[in-house]
Amino acid sequence: MNGDRLYLGIECGGTHTVALVAKQGAKEALARFEAGPANLRLISDTELEALFRSIAQALPQPSSLGVGMAGVRTDEDRTRITGLVDRVWPRVPCTVDHDLVTALEAAAMDGRTEVSSRIVVLSGTGSCCFGRNREGITAKLGGWGHLLGDCGSGYAIAHSALRMLIDRFERTGSGGVFGPRVLQALLLNDLEPLVGWIQSASKRDVAALTPLVFGAAADGDTGAREVIETALRELLEFALSAADRLEKKRKIGPVEFVLAGSVFVRQPGWLPFIRRHLKARCSSASVRVLKRESVWGAVALAAKHLGPVVQAVVPLALSVPIPSSVDVSPTERRNSKSMNLDRMPLRKAIQLMLEEEATVPSSIGAHAAGLERLIRTAVRALSAGGRLLYVGAGTSGRLGVLDASECPPTFRTPSHWVQGVMAGGEKALYTSVEGAEDDATAGGTAIVSRAVDSRDLLVGIAASGRTPFVWGALQVARQRGATTALICFNPHLRFPRGSKPDVVLAVDVGPEILTGSTRLKAGTATKLILNTLTTLTMVRLGKVASNLMLDLNPSNVKLRDRAVRIVCDLTGADVSTALTALQSSGWRVKEVVECLGRNC
Repeated sequence: MNGDRLYLGIECGGTHTVALVAKQGAKEALARFEAGPANLRLISDTELEALFRSIAQALPQPSSLGVGMAGVRTDEDRTRITGLVDRVWPRVPCTVDHDLVTALEAAAMDGRTEVSSRIVVLSGTGSCCFGRNREGITAKLGGWGHLLGDCGSGYAIAHSALRMLIDRFERTGSGGVFGPRVLQALLLNDLEPLVGWIQSASKRDVAALTPLVFGAAADGDTGAREVIETALRELLEFALSAADRLEKKRKIGPVEFVLAGSVFVRQPGWLPFIRRHLKARCSSASVRVLKRESVWGAVALAAKHLGPVVQAVVPLALSVPIPSSVDVSPTERRNSKSMNLDRMPLRKAIQLMLEEEATVPSSIGAHAAGLERLIRTAVRALSAGGRLLYVGAGTSGRLGVLDASECPPTFRTPSHWVQGVMAGGEKALYTSVEGAEDDATAGGTAIVSRAVDSRDLLVGIAASGRTPFVWGALQVARQRGATTALICFNPHLRFPRGSKPDVVLAVDVGPEILTGSTRLKAGTATKLILNTLTTLTMVRLGKVASNLMLDLNPSNVKLRDRAVRIVCDLTGADVSTALTALQSSGWRVKEVVECLGRNC
């Protein structure tokens, strides 16, 4: 019976870890465990497993677990935690998410049921805003850590107050109310040692000074009060942006803002300031402090399975329309010529591979009209201030990144003109990132993050034509008005209504010598297509004269020698004249050719 089930909730935060065991519907925990901080970005697998084992030894065996952990951002993070949980509690069902989900679940346990959206505004050592509306859509803002974000956090408040203190002392010679209290807390005799202290202080060490800032403000330190007000306004603006996202395209209903974290819990005197700021912009807002520990949200996760968080910022449909294939892709068929590849004499195997690769250009040639259309589209996009973006996974993605990286040195293009978007990110360029190509949402997120719009051309590259990451990117790009194209090696695709890209090059390169290894002929074909696309696009944009790189970026000795030869060939100038002109112009070949041609 459910009443006999024990639910273990674990919340790992930047300040401390709390674990509770409770029965469903209980208001009191049966057992409790506390430990130090455990942010996923700052803890090793060995340390995290040791923490879980300490919890297992201290608390009863659970029927299911819920874990909310600071630093969790991706499915890969969740898989990492789930694997460690399974080693400590084998075969016990587990739900893992970030600590904001647990805070939101805890808020829902004591909150109003009729709200349109509920948003947790967290300010502890770090800060973040996380909310969910009635439809289950979520929005998350912040949580980028103290080096990139965490506005309104304990760390941000204390750090800003220290900067204020130094600025005030240098201008007036006074530390105000705050200065002497900092010296007392850190056992310093003057401000000079603060330089060494801040260099070695942890995020938690700095955040620990936050109560001093609030105390100084309460005792009349106007600088401390200004620091707090500025920090809180920044965080509350994030909370209001979350509300805007959750209530977009409909009349805003009741929105509940729930304040969580040590900064809010320990400073109730600032609640009127917070309430005024939120209600001034969101008249339907109600504001309250989280009544119970957010670890109770982890207990709630243990009692029910929540699906993965869907960021409201990514406009993906629940199901990305991926084309079907009415027949097996040619690249997955077995090549009759290589059936005995494992026993073939080496010289003969080499000849066979070269012969197969030699068939690739004619296969591409059958799609010359489509390739021409793609080149003209790229020229229009770049001429209008747009970009050419390649999206792919595995070999396809790496070749896109390679072609994009070659454009700035070859054609002196700005680095943003041609971009490669790789499933799994930078790590996937040199190693396999498991599951990256199957994550359609991540593909869509990448396109939103790159701010793709109607001026851009997005080219998906997928040997099978069915890679979810690529199709997530294509769908979001199309929704944002961009022109889309697909390069693939499966001529048997059937596209769902309304999903076909504007240009499709479905080249049939036939079966690979090594069955399914699309780094071979499919990879060669991809390289040839991308070479042709960017080279002839740049020719049309005036970056080539005759067959010479008129606009190359001579960034090394080899390229500077080439630049001199290009100037000599195009203008008839001697080497000395060409070299002098290039050096004077900052090695701008096109500018020098035009100038010498006019006898400047």
